[in-house]
Amino acid sequence: MSFRKTFARHWFAIEAVPIYAVVGFVVFGGSWYLTRLARGPNVVWTKSNPTPWNNVQQDENVKMLAVNQKFEKSWSRDKL
Repeated sequence: MSFRKTFARHWFAIEAVPIYAVVGFVVFGGSWYLTRLARGPNVVWTKSNPTPWNNVQQDENVKMLAVNQKFEKSWSRDKL
């Protein structure tokens, strides 16, 4: 058998499909979470506003999960 045929048989094996799905899910979730962290008020990307955390009001939520707290609005960055 040729190398290409053997490689294709093992690469596209039905047992490997869940592994590809899990790895794809982990890569997507990790990149989503890193993107979300990079857009938070603690990260400074521009020099136009060197202290964006000072613009967060008391009734704004900056966290992903707020347990037993009610916020009227959620914090958002004007420009990245």
